[in-house]
Parts: sequence; structure tokens; C-alpha cells
Amino acid sequence: MLERSEPTVDARRFRASVATRNLKERQIRDFSHTFEMTKTPFGRRGISKTRKKRFFRAKPSTTRPPSVLNDKYAEATAKERLTNITDIMTHYISAEHLSIDRVEEILVKSYTIALSDDAVKRINHCREYLDKKMENAGRPIYGVTTGFGSLCNISVDKENLSQLQKNLMMSHACGTGSRVPKDIARLMLLLKVQSLSYGHSGVQLITVQRLVDMFNSNIIPVVYEQGSLGASGDLSPLAHMCLPLLGLGEVEVDGNIISGEELMHRMGWEPITLCSKEGLALLNGTQFMQAYGVYSLINARRLSLWADHIGAMSLDAFDGRIEPFEHNVHAIRPHAGQIETAKNIREILHGSEIVKQPKKHVQDPYSFRCIPQVHGASKDTIAYVWSVLETEINSATDNPTVFPETDEVISAGNFHGQPIALAMDFLAIAVAELANISERRIYKIISGARNLPHFLVANPGLNSGFMIPQYTAASIVSQSKGLCWPASCDSIPSSQGQEDHVSMGSNAATKLWKVVQNSERVLAIPKQALAKKRGVDGVYYLHKGFVFWKEVTVSERWIEQGVLIVEEGLEEGDIVVTTPKLVREGENIKF
Repeated sequence: MLERSEPTVDARRFRASVATRNLKERQIRDFSHTFEMTKTPFGRRGISKTRKKRFFRAKPSTTRPPSVLNDKYAEATAKERLTNITDIMTHYISAEHLSIDRVEEILVKSYTIALSDDAVKRINHCREYLDKKMENAGRPIYGVTTGFGSLCNISVDKENLSQLQKNLMMSHACGTGSRVPKDIARLMLLLKVQSLSYGHSGVQLITVQRLVDMFNSNIIPVVYEQGSLGASGDLSPLAHMCLPLLGLGEVEVDGNIISGEELMHRMGWEPITLCSKEGLALLNGTQFMQAYGVYSLINARRLSLWADHIGAMSLDAFDGRIEPFEHNVHAIRPHAGQIETAKNIREILHGSEIVKQPKKHVQDPYSFRCIPQVHGASKDTIAYVWSVLETEINSATDNPTVFPETDEVISAGNFHGQPIALAMDFLAIAVAELANISERRIYKIISGARNLPHFLVANPGLNSGFMIPQYTAASIVSQSKGLCWPASCDSIPSSQGQEDHVSMGSNAATKLWKVVQNSERVLAIPKQALAKKRGVDGVYYLHKGFVFWKEVTVSERWIEQGVLIVEEGLEEGDIVVTTPKLVREGENIKF
């Protein structure tokens, strides 16, 4: 962990207030949905109960005698505990590689963020260089001493440079449509801070620190989905995100929408006075696209794991053959995702009595037999997009780019969203296919084939059973197919032709998120159908890490989250599996 930078007065006041207010809450916080789940919403294993108990213990001073070190918590002072809790829950912004896994961890575990010493030095150094450059500017500098876009040839007097940046912020905040989800808006703050920390943007330290304080205070800027072309940066969304720095715009605090002016009053802040280039640095960048892309990608990985479990349960319910999942089949076509999927299916169905029983049919439909090839291709796509987005979030994407070491201020095009626009269009197709093939399996399972009851109901005709859930899945899948038309293949010139090719990456990002949501809903539909399998004569269950089918007496009653109450037939410690993810031991289950 990098050393803590010297914080600003605002930051010290904020951290002290937050730490004091939340100390008790953090000590008693219910970590059930993050740490104690067998898997988090993003597919990662949480910490053990033992580790949880230790989590908030203070780090002892290395100067203490060994006897004291053995009882850290008992001997630590309240001040030490407060300091160490803050350290444990803080991520330091630096030039070190920021992985998407780390971004996920920051969001899931509710870390605060802080600027490292190195980041502070780079930000200050770049700003000092730009100020000196302005004193002896021999030629116009785009966006610094000139207008923007097609107005780049109009020079602006020195006394109006600050007003120029403020005017830019206000004029560009014209987004519309639905609000950006709160988690994604908060992620935009994190990614913008990361981009500005590299020292190529020319912003003031106080400006970056204010974004940090907003993130840590859970102050969510009100941002709108529509309005960005995915080139010249995400101008409109980022304008809405950054207006509160000036005491303008709107934010959400504790579930209430308040004005930027009210925010200044509540927090005891003063509006930021922008220096030359700052407004452009804040508005240029791909953080809107990045945030949607990263958030969708994390969830896509989770859905990929879901899809394998649901596919395996579907195969078992349909009395499918396991031979197409043997390793030898996939070793001769060694796509990594294909091999991984086949392995997952084999492990999930290990020990299944239905898999072992003799089969009357020679082969299964493609939607069952080709699960490794289809799910695997989606996994490979996720891996590719993962690498593209990790590169993007570790980049400076505003314009112009400042290079103090070489005495250069270069107007270029790092704000252009094409690299991630193409990737997000690709990912949307891959995620949609997970739902597409799942819907086909739903159709087969309720079709009455292989001695399964029609629509999985005891009295078809009198009851419609699972007829309409398939309708719903089909409707959602069809909508996703329309959303998969690539946004990146379109471009509309803007700014009087100066910006004559744009990526439409923002549209690619928002529709990707809709496809992810759609696919999650489709994958959730089989849960009740698979739980019933052949009426109500049995359940899937988890025993010593493996999924099995067992005929048991099952009550028709349901409890919270749709988990069956099993009256008899299972051993203590066995886990009923009725949802797209494996249920944690003892969770909402009665034996």
C-alpha cells in the first residue's frame, strides 16, 4: 500500500467526520451480501467467519512487545482502531495498474479512496507547468486559450480563461433520458479521479480532491443516459457529473435530490474556481462509457457462471447425455472458454443419477449438446473485453494532453471511444447469446418431451404451468437481439464538421447494460421450472460441493426467495439448489 498523501483541509474534515460517524456502524455492519455469501453477486468467494471477526481489529505497532501483539484488539486504543479501520477500507489512487477486480472490490466492500503521494506530486507538477506555460504562451493552446470544437480558432483573453471553463461546464450539461444508475454514476467519479491522477490533465489538486470527497461521502451526481456521441469525450454526462464542483447541478444525498448550492452549504464547501483547461479536462474523457462497460462486464462474468449452472441443471432435467462434455472432445478444439465450460458442466453434474442412467436417445438438441461451444465463446469474449477495458481505465483520456517532461501540450484524440465502443458491441452480442440459448432450453423442457409433463404441470389444460414464462423469455430475448445492432457502426458529424467521426460508444455502453439486465432476467426464469423438474417429486441439492438430484417428499409451500421446504429425504448439511446460483449452507432452508 502506498503512503498516504497529505490531504487538503476539506479532505481532513471530511475523513474525520466520516470515520467518527461510521466507526460503530462498520463494526456491526451486516456483511451478509458481500463477505458471507458463498459467492458475491460478481462470483467471488467471501471471507470466512473467522476472518470476519478479525476484520476490524487494529494493526499493532511493530514496536510493541510480543506479549502485547498476541492480544491486538484488547490493547489497541480507540484512536488506533479508528486509524486502522480507515486504512483497511481505503484504496489509494496511484499510477499502479488498476484492475477491474480491484474496482469490483472497491464497490462491493464500500472502500473509500484517497490520493497517494505520487498522484499528488504528478497532479501538482502538471498544474504548475501549465501555469508557467500560460505566462509565456507563444501560440494559442486549444481549449486553454481558445474556444472549443469548431470555435478552436477564436482566442480568449487571459482574464476570461476561468469563465471560459465555467461556461463550458454549464453549456454542455444538456443530457436527457433516464438517470444513470447510482452505482454507475459513482463509478464514473472513481474512474475520472483515476484518469486525472496521471498528471497529464493540468487540473488543480483541490478539484481532484473534491471528486474524491464526493465519492467517499456517497454523493451521487445526477447524470442522464442520453447526450454523448462517444467522441470528444462523454461531454454531456461528465458535465452533469462535475457541475456540483461549481455549486451547480444536482446530486443525490441519502436518497434525496438536492441542488449543488445546497450541497455546498451542507458540506461546508466553497465552489471550485476553475483554472485554465480544467473544465475541458473534466468533460473530456471516456468515463461514462468506461463505467457502463466495467459494470456490465463484471455482471457479464457473473451471468456466465450462472449460465453454466443453469445449463447443467437443464441438461439433467432433460435427461441429456454427458458425452459431449468429455474433455477429449474439447481438447481437439482448444478454445479456452469452451474447455472451461465443459469442465464446469462435468463438475456440476458429477454423481448425478440421471446422467448415469441408460439413454434411449442418441443425441440432444444443439441448445444442450453445444453448451460448451456457445457459453465458451461468450467467456472468450468476456476475457477479450476485460483486457480492452482494463487498458482504458488505466489511461488518460482527456484533451489536450499535457507533457511537462517534454514541454508539450498536444491536442490529439484520446477521448475517442472507438476502442471500447467496438468491444462493448461485441460483449452485448456475447451476453445476449447466453440468454438466447437458455430460452431454447426452456422451450424444450416444457415441451412434454422425454416423459416430462407438458409445461411442467400435473394437469395441463386445467393449468397452464410454465407456458407463459417461456413467452416472457422469448419477448426479452427478441428485444436483446434488436439491441445487439452495433452502435459503433454509426457516425454523425457534429460541431460544424470539426468532429466529423464519432464512436457512438455511449450508446453502445447503455444498450450493453440493457442487454445484461435482459439476460439476467431470462436466466432467472428456469429456476422454478428446474426446481420442479418432474412435477414435485424431487429437488437438486448440493452435497460436499457437488450437485445431485434426489427424489424426496417436497412441500408445496414456498419460503423467502423461492427455496423449497424439504420435509424428508435429505441428510443434514445438504443444500437445496433451486436458484441460478448455489445456495449458502443453512440459508433459508429447513430440513
